[in-house]
Amino acid sequence: MSFFAKLTQGQRITFYICRIKQSLMIVITGAYGFIGSVLCGALNEKGLTDLILVDDFSKDYKKQNLDNKQFVEKIERSYFGYWFENNAEKVDFVIHIGARTDTTEFDVDVFNKLNLNYSKTIWQICSENRIPLIYASSAATYGGGELGYDDNHEVVFDLRPLNPYGESKNDFDKWALSQNMTPPHWYGLKFFNVYGPNEYHKGRMASVVFHAFNQIKETGGMKLFRSHRPDFKDGEQLRDFVYVKDVVNVILWLKDNLPQSGLYNLGTGKARTFLDLARNTFKAMNKEENITFIDTPEDIRDKYQYFTEANMSKLRAAGFSEKFHTLEEGIADYVGNYLMRNRFF
Repeated sequence: MSFFAKLTQGQRITFYICRIKQSLMIVITGAYGFIGSVLCGALNEKGLTDLILVDDFSKDYKKQNLDNKQFVEKIERSYFGYWFENNAEKVDFVIHIGARTDTTEFDVDVFNKLNLNYSKTIWQICSENRIPLIYASSAATYGGGELGYDDNHEVVFDLRPLNPYGESKNDFDKWALSQNMTPPHWYGLKFFNVYGPNEYHKGRMASVVFHAFNQIKETGGMKLFRSHRPDFKDGEQLRDFVYVKDVVNVILWLKDNLPQSGLYNLGTGKARTFLDLARNTFKAMNKEENITFIDTPEDIRDKYQYFTEANMSKLRAAGFSEKFHTLEEGIADYVGNYLMRNRFF
């Protein structure tokens, strides 16, 4: 008699439940990109390989982001809505990272298509099929920070983002908060300034750490934007820089713990200056500091944020207690283990 035949009915049910839990089917949109590919690798490290990866896979320059990653299937972004409608019963969780993230793009139609309407489709299918959803919002929703950086829902409708990208993210947050029909658990993550491995392809939109490393490597110096406001000295503009490994840890924690649904900030809660960032990059490269200042480009000057800092009390109150990398720790790991070696996560 086989092992399975010897099991009681209750034991067989338990066996099936364990099988289901071990083979969680997770959809990751934006999987070819920066955060999505690191997330894929982190899930693999936890033994999760039943992954459906969604993106525009025609861009070969992103190919190395998925090298050595394990997954079930890759689905083209343009086809995913149809696929999801017809395969929702197979999906246990959706992590929607994919978006148009260029803050210098001003074609509103592009953002409406890729950030707003595409996200609505995913939300609606998750809601109808009771599938938990994590999606990428952005700190760009906070605009110039006139109303602070608190992730309470009351302020969302009063926020005034500085560019169409931020507007598209805030428009979706507002839409999500207005819905009566929602996924059983949902989390909109307001990413602050994320940096780390697998952003080689991002060009102008890559992190300041990435650009600092390459400038220092090529020229021996680093150029920072000078301040165009009297209340900030050159290089002392402040941002909440958060390491991509911490971003992924939060996503995994939300998936496993399912706290109260809603919008959550995702930064470190500690703003640091661009001078701090540049100096730590020189240090990680074992190079002598050589920092100069240039004018902020005119096309972004009037929409440039001088201070961002995530209020992280909501996520902490929900139970997330892990430590974030300091800027020093994050840059040392990123530069030393990835950029200097041209490695991917």
